[in-house]
Amino acid sequence: MNRKVELVEEKMSKEDMVKEALEEARAKAEQAAREQAESSEEEEAAEDIREATEDGCAGEEEEACEDSAEEEAAEEGQDGEKKGRKLFGKKNKKDKKDEKIEELTDRLTRQMAEFDNFRKRTEKEKSQMYEIGAKDIINKILPVVDNFERGLAAVPEEEKKNPVLEGMDKVYKQLMTTLEEIGVKPIEAVGREFNPDFHNAVMHVEDEELGENIIAEEFQKGYTYRDSVVRHSMVKVAN
Repeated sequence: MNRKVELVEEKMSKEDMVKEALEEARAKAEQAAREQAESSEEEEAAEDIREATEDGCAGEEEEACEDSAEEEAAEEGQDGEKKGRKLFGKKNKKDKKDEKIEELTDRLTRQMAEFDNFRKRTEKEKSQMYEIGAKDIINKILPVVDNFERGLAAVPEEEKKNPVLEGMDKVYKQLMTTLEEIGVKPIEAVGREFNPDFHNAVMHVEDEELGENIIAEEFQKGYTYRDSVVRHSMVKVAN
């Protein structure tokens, strides 16, 4: 019985020794891997330093330049490879595709702004041209309106039932309705205060009953188109 116990204890002792040996070997392997990685990083950092030194030392004494680079590397070397690259001016350059995208985006933005300005100018010019053309046509129609008014005003009261005159009156009213629908309105004159923006004084009269600067008579009716004057009213003003 004692012999069995001894054999068991001996076996457990051997197993413990094997475990200890394995743990020790594993620790040594990990230490060796870390040392190798650090050595590889140091070699890469040294290679970067040499490359940067060769690029930055043009026109200087090689030995002096290397000493200067080593001193700078020693001051910043605590942070490893990353700081060494920053020290010698290695910058993160933008990818050429990103630069091209930015350039095209900027160009597109400028072109869109220019197109928007062109569209606004075109719409404004188009509106102005339309208004100028409309005023020109209205000016050509107004003499026809004047003739209708003069002709209808000259007809005696007893002849106004004439079918021809009734037809002319209907045409006149239809014409005035159409002009009003497109924005043409007559300017108020008789009994109103003279306004040079709407009225053109061609005669003055002394009349104390009307008051000063009041329109006494209208010789030719004036019209506006969309709040702008197409033709001024020709009037007689009381002093």
